[in-house]
Amino acid sequence: MTDDQIDWDRLRAARRACTRFLSGSRPPTMHERLTALLAAVEPGDHPDFYGTGGPVGELEKRTAALLGTEDAVFFPTGTMAQQVALRHHAERTGNRAVALHPLSHIERHERHAHLQLTGLRGLWPTTATRQPTAAELRGLGEPFGTLAVELPLRDPGFLLPSWDDLVDLVAAARESGARVHFDGARLWNTTTHFGRPLHEIAALADSVYVSFYKDLGGISGAALAGDKALTAYARTWRHRYGGQLYQQWPAALSALIGLDTVLPLIPGYTRHAATLAPALAALPGARLFPAAPTTHEFQLWLPHPARALNAAVLALAEQERIWFIPEWTDAAPGLACAEIGLDGPAQDWTAQEVTELGLRFLELTEAAEHGRPRTA
Repeated sequence: MTDDQIDWDRLRAARRACTRFLSGSRPPTMHERLTALLAAVEPGDHPDFYGTGGPVGELEKRTAALLGTEDAVFFPTGTMAQQVALRHHAERTGNRAVALHPLSHIERHERHAHLQLTGLRGLWPTTATRQPTAAELRGLGEPFGTLAVELPLRDPGFLLPSWDDLVDLVAAARESGARVHFDGARLWNTTTHFGRPLHEIAALADSVYVSFYKDLGGISGAALAGDKALTAYARTWRHRYGGQLYQQWPAALSALIGLDTVLPLIPGYTRHAATLAPALAALPGARLFPAAPTTHEFQLWLPHPARALNAAVLALAEQERIWFIPEWTDAAPGLACAEIGLDGPAQDWTAQEVTELGLRFLELTEAAEHGRPRTA
């Protein structure tokens, strides 16, 4: 089902009316957002001004402490933060080549900003649907100034290397004199798999970007963390790129709320996902990628067209007020894929409930596929 075939208003209304959620959650209204922000401040609290003080300053300090870096800089977008980091490393090394995966966010979802704005060029150690290896990095055959690693690598299925493989990959970059950048938009989700705290993971890199709206539930915003040479440079280029907004306290406040209330729960999400994922994998014709998810986010593939699967999502939401797994896209004729996020609302689901709902969902899908009435 393409965007022009989806009744978005109807879908949003059905989602808002749902009382149970497996993948995702009920989106908050503006009023609910404002109420949460109001509860997080005291009457005499002051905002930030042009990127300093207020909630922005507090958020930068909190982020640096969590990641074990000298400093951190708040950015309105992750794209801007990443371009500043890559520019910095290219200038430090004198080499504009960046080794990265072709399915990384930098290559696929930032409109090639690294090429258009900074004149950098990407080198691909591998095109396989996994993280690159140290051997592949050593075998590139030409020098590069920066290694950029997305943790987890979202587009092919939220993929993570083993800890030893990540350490070896970084070591291979260091051997060549390159600097290392982590696209850690979802770095918050990696600690259980790696068995390491955030600061130990971040210590492998020269710069780390983290997002505050992905997984933490913030309104928007990101941070770039590293040493003070990096962050001084980042504040200069944030201004030049138009990111030094007059005030950003709503985004920063919502990020602080996420650090307090959501971040401590994420390891539990990953552990519970390990109990629910097999129930999804056991559905007729289903396939998970990765087969053993390393975070609470992964892909589910089903042998049905996306149009029928999306129709079943809507039918289940309207008839039972249950939000299952939305936003299916066709990968091949008769085969579709969706991203799954088993976060807060999924924690009270059992594997048996997932199995039962999954089978009802497939019945609705087959009815939609063959034009029969859809009744849950």
